[in-house]
Amino acid sequence: MNVIQMQKGGGPEVLELAEKPLPEPTAGEARVRAEAIGISSADMLVRKGIYSWMPPLPAIPGNEMAGIVDALGRDVTDVRVGQRVLVSSRELSFRGGCYAQAICVPAASLFLLPQTIAPNDAVCLPNYQLAGALLYESGVRKPRSIVAYGASGGVGMALLQLAKADGIATIGIVSTEEKRAFVQRAGIEHVLIRGKDDLRERVMALTGNRGVDVVYAMAGPSAAFIGNLDLLTPLGTVLSFAILGGLMPDADVFGELRKRLGKSLGVRCYSIHTLDHDRELRRALMERAIELMATGRLRPRPPTVVPLADAARAHEMMEAGRTLGKIVLVP
Repeated sequence: MNVIQMQKGGGPEVLELAEKPLPEPTAGEARVRAEAIGISSADMLVRKGIYSWMPPLPAIPGNEMAGIVDALGRDVTDVRVGQRVLVSSRELSFRGGCYAQAICVPAASLFLLPQTIAPNDAVCLPNYQLAGALLYESGVRKPRSIVAYGASGGVGMALLQLAKADGIATIGIVSTEEKRAFVQRAGIEHVLIRGKDDLRERVMALTGNRGVDVVYAMAGPSAAFIGNLDLLTPLGTVLSFAILGGLMPDADVFGELRKRLGKSLGVRCYSIHTLDHDRELRRALMERAIELMATGRLRPRPPTVVPLADAARAHEMMEAGRTLGKIVLVP
């Protein structure tokens, strides 16, 4: 079978197409034949060799796969051959393994997929799982209103769509007019362009001068990151959830919070790895996402589809920001 593997961390060129024997499931395992493979920001960090939860090298990257069970090991009762399933490496003992035509995993780690969820949509489900964790399990008070950066990307879009489905007021932030139109087509009415719109003025206008409860921000230049504090309502929180743009700013964040002491604001860094040892909650978030997507309340935008053999090109596209929504590899 074809796989994409890496011998070392680096640029997209370290992703190499290779041929490996089709794996055979051992006791308790199921083999899943891939129909769609998602690309995530965690994949980019693994490829660069800087992920805090790196798989051992040489490695097959990839954290999400939708496919069909086509073989079972001994003593498997959780799934049957022919069932459609989602593989998420958040349920595995390692991160990765999904950039392949097939994978063997513990059968108990799989999520069953209804027929109403297409494979390309299914690999977006981990984004909605993360969105649920960010909205409800990140230690901030339950929001009534949010701002989300990177609104045209997988996690940003998932955040806004899930929040809207749950009746939370949403404002997205993107970098171009094209991305604004893309997010609006996904059903998000209020979308601002950083560098063009006055974010504070527009957010205050949209919220009746109240501000929002949570700003979901990417790390970046200090001035821009600190400016998010001025989008918040009293007791609001800036929640940093992605590091592809760099680590936290080098500004005196605590000093900036003290300047706004009358609003009692907060800043938090969040990772879904917080749930690595809470299987019940982690799986409940995914099962809810599956239910909402199966019933049509969550509708991912059409992805950019790239052959598995061109995974390196797909990583180049993601890093360059040349795509809208999810990038999906097909075997």
